[in-house]
Amino acid sequence: QVQLVESGGGSVQPGGSLRLSCAASGFTFNVYPMTWWRQAPGKEREFVADISSDGSMPDYSDSVKGRFAISRDNAKNMVYLQMNSLRPDDTGVYYCRRSNSNYWGQGTQVTVSS
Repeated sequence: QVQLVESGGGSVQPGGSLRLSCAASGFTFNVYPMTWWRQAPGKEREFVADISSDGSMPDYSDSVKGRFAISRDNAKNMVYLQMNSLRPDDTGVYYCRRSNSNYWGQGTQVTVSS
């Protein structure tokens, strides 16, 4: 069965960096675009970034463009989210999702606070 497992979340001060990872299994990973989403407390889940199946076409929400970078390693069935210049409004649970599907990971908490 499809499994997506996120890791790498934590607490960081404003301006800091974190790298999230998502390990995928149960499907042909290199065929599917992958996405990252997040959900802040009391808010709806929102799109953060996506990447094409071959990694050539990343895309980002305006709120993270220039600070976050999505990448993937098809040999390892992994997708990553490098987050730099973190701000308090980046706080939330970050989810990995297979694009255009109902397959989500369990989420990893990111807290940005001084």
